[in-house]
Amino acid sequence: MTFKSKNMKPLYIIFVTTLTLLGAVSCKTKKYTNYQIEGKKIEVASKYTSNETIESYISPYRAHINTDLDSVISFTNETLDKTKGEWQSNIGNLMADACMEFASPVFKKQQNKPIDIVLLNSGGIRSIIPKGNISKRNAFEVMPFENSLIVVALKGEEIIAMAKHIIKEKKPHPLNGLKIFLDKENTITKVLFNDKAIENNTIYYVATSDYLANGGDNMTFFLKNEGSFDLNYKMRNVLIDYFYKYKTIEASTVQRIIKE
Repeated sequence: MTFKSKNMKPLYIIFVTTLTLLGAVSCKTKKYTNYQIEGKKIEVASKYTSNETIESYISPYRAHINTDLDSVISFTNETLDKTKGEWQSNIGNLMADACMEFASPVFKKQQNKPIDIVLLNSGGIRSIIPKGNISKRNAFEVMPFENSLIVVALKGEEIIAMAKHIIKEKKPHPLNGLKIFLDKENTITKVLFNDKAIENNTIYYVATSDYLANGGDNMTFFLKNEGSFDLNYKMRNVLIDYFYKYKTIEASTVQRIIKE
């Protein structure tokens, strides 16, 4: 015999609802607040650094890395040095040209657009590349930081601001794709892209480092952009790829800043 009550259904609903609410409350994440942070200094003493077990573990990896870094991948007939030249340097030309050649296909694949101009900073070049064999280690010495290439879309008026900044700085910043003409007083007479005058409302795609794209080294004109694109391509790797392709390096002597 089954007992049925007219009030059973409403009671059942109330029972289930109550259990659900209690479950939700019990599962609620508790908030914790830090009231105190403690720490202590652990000295790495010589007894640890000279430990033969640690050294025997690290040694094979160190040897492998050194072998890879010191392997010869190219050659140069001249020392590549950023101090050689007033408005441009052989290593600056090399870096700008390498970025144009190797980053352009990446940007073309990513955005179906070409890179128009490359601008880097002379201060970002941290070492020379001595005459003779070139290894991966040379690339790490030149570019020890983890800077990646960014393409920034700039209107023509910002390209003019860029040209003015370069001349004002009086540093051999790596440059490709742009020609800046000066008179005897170092005043800009014209700025050309593909031998045509820069147009204020035209958008030009400029490859640079992520540091400069964020306004570093006083290059604030990069901040007034129409968009930016991360190529996920480290500048150091651009150099290494360039060295692998060209077994003898000859930096271009094509002038980018021309005194008339």
